Amino acid sequence: MNLCNNLTMYYVYILSNKNNTVLYIGVTNNLVRRVYEHKQKFVQGFTKTYNVDKLVYYEILYDPYNAITREKQLKGLKRKKKDMLINNFNPDWHDLYQDICNSV
Repeated sequence: MNLCNNLTMYYVYILSNKNNTVLYIGVTNNLVRRVYEHKQKFVQGFTKTYNVDKLVYYEILYDPYNAITREKQLKGLKRKKKDMLINNFNPDWHDLYQDICNSV
């Protein structure tokens, strides 16, 4: 029996726009679905207004409280620290959406 199948995963993610000038940080329990919603402009508000739909960073957590806490922590970082986090994870800032779709 694989215990991982019984764990719910939560994702803290960072989206950017085409020119990497705008960042959006969110949390979800279904990263593929949520990024798809951003890409299709189903989500009203900031990401639709500023065309923010490129997945550049994500973390996987297994507790919703920890995921929300981490989201708030990332939102509180200065832009320079957010950029460093993304650069360490995804140096070219390419869209990771197809990567996560292919891994499902």
